[in-house]
Amino acid sequence: MSAKREIYLLDPMDLPPETIAVAFAKTSRSPQSFRQIAAELTNEKSAEFHEKWVVGYGHASVAEHAMLHIAVENISRLAVECLESNRLASYTEKSTRYQKWGREDFLTPPELEEHPLRGMYEDTLGLLFETYLESLGPVREVIAAQAQRKEGESDGAFDRRIRSEYVDVCRFLLPAAALANVGMTINARALEHALRKMLSHPLEEVRQMGAEMKRVAESRLPTLIKYVEPVPYLSAAAHALEQAAAGLPAAAPGEDWCRLEACGEQGEESVLAAALYRFGASSYTQALERVRGASAAEREAIAEALLGVRKKHDIPLRELEYAAYTVDLTLDQGGYFELKRHRMMTQTPQALSTLLGYALPRAIVEAGFEAPYRKAMNAAHAAWTRLHAVLPQAAGYVVPNAYNRRVLLQMNLRSALHLVSLRGAANAHFSIRRAAQRIAAEIRRVSPLLGKYVVIDTPETWQSIEERHFAGTAEQPAPAG
Repeated sequence: MSAKREIYLLDPMDLPPETIAVAFAKTSRSPQSFRQIAAELTNEKSAEFHEKWVVGYGHASVAEHAMLHIAVENISRLAVECLESNRLASYTEKSTRYQKWGREDFLTPPELEEHPLRGMYEDTLGLLFETYLESLGPVREVIAAQAQRKEGESDGAFDRRIRSEYVDVCRFLLPAAALANVGMTINARALEHALRKMLSHPLEEVRQMGAEMKRVAESRLPTLIKYVEPVPYLSAAAHALEQAAAGLPAAAPGEDWCRLEACGEQGEESVLAAALYRFGASSYTQALERVRGASAAEREAIAEALLGVRKKHDIPLRELEYAAYTVDLTLDQGGYFELKRHRMMTQTPQALSTLLGYALPRAIVEAGFEAPYRKAMNAAHAAWTRLHAVLPQAAGYVVPNAYNRRVLLQMNLRSALHLVSLRGAANAHFSIRRAAQRIAAEIRRVSPLLGKYVVIDTPETWQSIEERHFAGTAEQPAPAG
């Protein structure tokens, strides 16, 4: 008679994370149940196990079973970028769409605490936040006039319904120094890597955050992260590559903001061949030859089987990952902050600056608020220019969400479908909707067979979003000084 199937939780309320990790690890060599293994473990025995097998012999996968939920509060949005750059973790952060920031809700970085430019920095941040707060009322009036009030809807209910729309516009004024809270769920192996990156980061705020996170996490992971130290390779590589890239010409504002490296027919053929390979018995070469010799109708049938019957929330087959796209994208910092959450793709952002101009939302113009908005943007550009000359890493704190940023993306078709469906939806912010629509259009252009399934369930195009929501998309900053 076969043993009875059992499925149960090892409760983190009852067992420390390192003990749970050991209980799972020991099953590879022990016939006992997980409950029996865990019952025999103590904190000391768990620590000894991790010292020997994880630290000593490098069996790092064991650490993936030890999970922590870490609350990180009052860090800058610039620091959030480093925190959320770790692929194998989950995050929820304070939203600029549903919350409003106060006049003092920004960070003065440690680099500026005793610096002569601190006063200039704080004056600029003060102007940005004051302009942000002053913009909320006029922009709300514009959005309210465009919204259709429901019968019997109270003032409070109406404001809650339109809040994300007018706050969406005003958030362009918020700088990277704006404070945020982030909840992070991460395993010990990924946390070890994350802490090493933070401790090696050029910003003092991030290094301090990493040291504090290590101290807090050690209470639950006394063995698995105690040897975490800065990584000289990370700073050395960054320094050498900055010097190597110094001779490259700077991209100018106004260039095509979305350039896709064609995947073309070869990528589509790889996807179709991989699908046949999975469900057949041939070699990959045979499957690829079959696809290349197939008629257009036969290829259409395979593509239809892959994507045509998929419903909205169905996760597509993994074989779509054999088609990859490289995109050189320029979008405002607010849009990038949402894009960065798509960590399954490879992202290479350039440093945040004011060199690529800023976006001008149409609602700002319609609210009669263009002059204060431009004044704030020009002040941020002047401050960034002065800071960058002496503190290049810290200069990014003063840059508002409106300023454009370049990021290189490499994504497979499966990731692209997820990005397009989530960020192209009608309830997404218009900045990231425009980018999602443009990426979808580019994929359809270079991969017509599979790209026709990369669609968004709205009547918009990236051009119509641009026309409706932007009065300018590559505004030149005024000369500094």
